[in-house]
Amino acid sequence: MEDSEIMLSVSDQAELSSLVRWLEPMKQVQVVRTPGTPGAGEQGALDVLTVLGSSQVLITAITILPDFIRAKRSDFKVTATLNGTEYSIDAKNVEDVTETMKRILDG
Repeated sequence: MEDSEIMLSVSDQAELSSLVRWLEPMKQVQVVRTPGTPGAGEQGALDVLTVLGSSQVLITAITILPDFIRAKRSDFKVTATLNGTEYSIDAKNVEDVTETMKRILDG
């Protein structure tokens, strides 16, 4: 089975390590922290996580995002990039967006 990937960034960079710790118990997933790519005219960019694994493993990883997001401040947001499409996930839309992402991976 071919591995897939999801790129994750957080609205509060200080929470990126916390997200890594939430994902670490999942033995079948590989989490790589990489520097973000600056846009035109930018001098730097925030780090992102690349989460690699089979589609089924990534679906499991997505399943933990709602609890992680709800444990943070009300304005906390995770941006997930899957198949070139960006999804902004916060406490208000977390169930809908994660379900959409699961359907894409399961497709």
